[in-house]
Amino acid sequence: MAEAIILPKLGNTVESAIILAWHVAVGDRVAPGDLLCEIETDKATLEIESTASGILLAQLCQEGDEVPVMSDIAVVGQAGESVAEFTPIPRPQSRHLYGGHPTRGEGSHDEPEAAGAKSTRISPRALNLARRKGIDYETLSGSGPEGRIIERDIEAALRERVKVTPVAQAMLDSGEFKLPAEAPKDGRVTKADLMPATAAEPGVTRIPLRGVRKTIAKRMLESMQTTAQLTLNASADARALLALRRRLKESDASLGLRDVNINDLLLFAVARTLPAFPALNALFEDDIITQHEAAHLAMAVDTERGLLVPVIRNADALTLKQLSAEAKRLAEVCRAGRAKPDALTGGSFTVSNLGALGIEQFTPVLNPPQVAILGIGSINLKPMQMGEDVEFIPHIGLSLTINHQVVDGAPAARFLQRLCANLSQIDLLAIEM
Repeated sequence: MAEAIILPKLGNTVESAIILAWHVAVGDRVAPGDLLCEIETDKATLEIESTASGILLAQLCQEGDEVPVMSDIAVVGQAGESVAEFTPIPRPQSRHLYGGHPTRGEGSHDEPEAAGAKSTRISPRALNLARRKGIDYETLSGSGPEGRIIERDIEAALRERVKVTPVAQAMLDSGEFKLPAEAPKDGRVTKADLMPATAAEPGVTRIPLRGVRKTIAKRMLESMQTTAQLTLNASADARALLALRRRLKESDASLGLRDVNINDLLLFAVARTLPAFPALNALFEDDIITQHEAAHLAMAVDTERGLLVPVIRNADALTLKQLSAEAKRLAEVCRAGRAKPDALTGGSFTVSNLGALGIEQFTPVLNPPQVAILGIGSINLKPMQMGEDVEFIPHIGLSLTINHQVVDGAPAARFLQRLCANLSQIDLLAIEM
């Protein structure tokens, strides 16, 4: 008996996913655990495996489709079994060039198609072609098994709808012309009816917002519109930080500390400082402030797909070596597109480090419902009065953005003051490692 493959629930906050690529074709044999397709949520790229054994009878959605979780995405069964009872995923629709049944359209905001496919027996390939070409398949008779509409039925309907002269067809095939906005009254398209195709502006690429990028755009806008953001800037003496990094790099390999870098030391200092400032280690939503005892440290990671923010849970309880290893593991799975949705939620405070890119200080944007985010800049020489002399001492830039609705400037300033002190004596702070 044919069985549906379902897009599983992907965490508490994920409502849909985009089909990136199918790894099996209709007709291929699959077994439980075999990779069927890759999907992209607003947080990560994931692999979907088969939960059934048999032949892949149908793909109910296509690459690029956005599919709600818990929806059927494929059908597995035995060769020859009917898949008519399984309905392809409704897609965003747009009005066809010549009217008639709505079809898929990029950027369309029309309402999704009513579940017409439920009452009409039509193959997934035929349904997709009908939607793309604007064919009202519900009026057609099918030539497939049990009267099912198949792809050749849609192709026949296309040929009957309008007649294009050979010369006009050749012009259309060149890509330099397109069909008119309205069909000729006599249903016959000649070269005189064609319109010049609008050429893309040279050097311009249009990229629709999807997946992670779309989520980032939405959340950053919401962050600026729904919170009162205030940024405080400071700098910390970085001599101890640089000296400890050198010692760790030259340490005995058996200690496993040579790979600890400046960013790891900064995360360690933040994790050990934050629990003393519960007003900043907090979330604010629905007019409720939720303060955390443990530092669930979110760290911004730059990936090819956009900014991801994995969470180092209970970071304040980790040794420097443990924290370094976890930070590197999370960054790697994010860049490889393997981060699970749950790894990207639950942070109580965020750190974003742009120092390696030469940025001295910047204004980090809050990641609601968190009430604070720390931006870390580069290390630069700063003139300091030392007795009667002026010395140039390396300092690292720190920028703390807070939600001023629930965090006052004074506790935020005290946090920065304590963090600067801890960084200036990071060697003592790290003794517990």
